[in-house]
Amino acid sequence: MSIRTLDDLLAEGVSGRRVLVRADLNVPLDKQTGDITDDGRIRAVLPTLGALVEAGAKVVVCSHLGRPKGAPDPQFSLSPVADRLGELLGAPVHFATDTVGDSARSTVADLADGQVALLENLRFNAGETSKDEAERGAFADQLAAFGDAYVDDAFGAVHRKHASVYDVPARLPHVAGRLVLREVEVLSKLTSEPERPYVVVLGGSKVSDKLAVIEALLPTVDRLLIGGGMCFTFLKAQGLEVGTSLLEKDMVETCRNLLERSEGKIMLPVDVVVADAFAPDAAHDTVRVDGIPSHRLGLDVGPETVAGFAAALSPAKTIFWNGPMGVFEMAAFAAGTRGIAEAITKADAFSVVGGGDSAAAVRALGLDESSFGHISTGGGASLEYLEGKTLPGIAALEN
Repeated sequence: MSIRTLDDLLAEGVSGRRVLVRADLNVPLDKQTGDITDDGRIRAVLPTLGALVEAGAKVVVCSHLGRPKGAPDPQFSLSPVADRLGELLGAPVHFATDTVGDSARSTVADLADGQVALLENLRFNAGETSKDEAERGAFADQLAAFGDAYVDDAFGAVHRKHASVYDVPARLPHVAGRLVLREVEVLSKLTSEPERPYVVVLGGSKVSDKLAVIEALLPTVDRLLIGGGMCFTFLKAQGLEVGTSLLEKDMVETCRNLLERSEGKIMLPVDVVVADAFAPDAAHDTVRVDGIPSHRLGLDVGPETVAGFAAALSPAKTIFWNGPMGVFEMAAFAAGTRGIAEAITKADAFSVVGGGDSAAAVRALGLDESSFGHISTGGGASLEYLEGKTLPGIAALEN
């Protein structure tokens, strides 16, 4: 990549300069209390913010959270994120109660060297996500006015053609933050010359969400292990009964074609945990995939599948994992995801966890994050990178 980095910016000197940092602080919040349930994305941007603070920059952080409809919505406020970010930085974070309005202008103007401000949710302004280039550009003009330089450290958003990701870099001297640089370095290892055997584990709910990456990976991987809700569409393609399990009927023929073209690379579950209902206390037991009752639904892969997948992972030298094996949020259906995650950590391999629910599962299940080679902060972005797509945020940094 022909991209300038944070170290290039620091070498030029940032003391007293305003540096606008696009971070990905889109953390999950408890719907009842509003508390942050996983601060992984906040921690991920600390190396970049810490370096700028230490160098004496006036740091202006911006991010989105959730999917508000282009107008202020209290349930998506970044206020709790500002509090947590301040705790992690060990200094108060000055919070602007709007994005580019009076509060934002005064908050940025009052910053002293080495202080940090956080603007309110970018998506409270319709210009952030607008497909109208003039509207998006006008919002980018307002954001760019808060910085003398721009740092993109929001890998989880680089696949979006949004104002703060795509348009602002055209208006300011721009560099990649440490997180974005690390993400691209890691993912490029998977797309260039991965050490073999190269094994990919895909889970999650829908085949349609992963179809493009399956198509892109099949020619290059040695084994492709498929679990999660998406496995039932593949099982249906083999002519098996899947009961009331998650099923994309319009994808069955596509899955059949993928299996025929895979040359035996695709490995599917041999047993699953089925339940009477989608509920944490539902009656459940383990059955072979050719014995799923018509009135029950699969919510996890079974122990024989975990053992088989673990055997396929054991000799791997490169592993990419994206998507849980079951409904890990419910204890009764978390064993498959835990088992596969533990198998990945035991392999003598360079392992990459592809963000999203997989990264959340690692933390929710209390697994040692340092046991993995890299845990991505961007599920969708990492998949699109592996598909070979041009990511707007990366392209903007290259220009």
